[in-house]
Amino acid sequence: MAIATLKEFAALGPAELYAILRLRSEVFVVEQACIYQDMDDLDPACLHLTLSENGTLLAYCRLVPPGVKYADWSIGRVISSPAARGRGLGHDLMAAAKTAIAERGGGPIRISAQSYLEKFYAAHGFAAVGDTYLEDGIPHIEMLHPAMPGSPVI
Repeated sequence: MAIATLKEFAALGPAELYAILRLRSEVFVVEQACIYQDMDDLDPACLHLTLSENGTLLAYCRLVPPGVKYADWSIGRVISSPAARGRGLGHDLMAAAKTAIAERGGGPIRISAQSYLEKFYAAHGFAAVGDTYLEDGIPHIEMLHPAMPGSPVI
């Protein structure tokens, strides 16, 4: 069973950070054949959520606090290890990410989703809020999740 861990950037050990960056490079750069700058200077401001089993990183995402990328919370760099796909870890990761955001006051969550994953994110309460656009040569769509529990009512 995968264990979820949430850490601030400064709390990540060298081996953890290496595993995260290696997985992001393996999938986003090599597998998706997309040359782009993955390390975008946002990581130090983010929370890092991992799902691991027996010391092996299986899935990862980063939680971007409001005001860092968008006015809202954001979930980015959502990824599952190729060796661990088909186990529903992406769904586990999204549930854990939404819970972590709710525990930190909640609020809307805005994401830039790869278009082919629109139905996946819709299953987690996200709705498309714009047209498809290219980001690093890959079709994306902006999606928004309404205010999470714990959010102030405006």
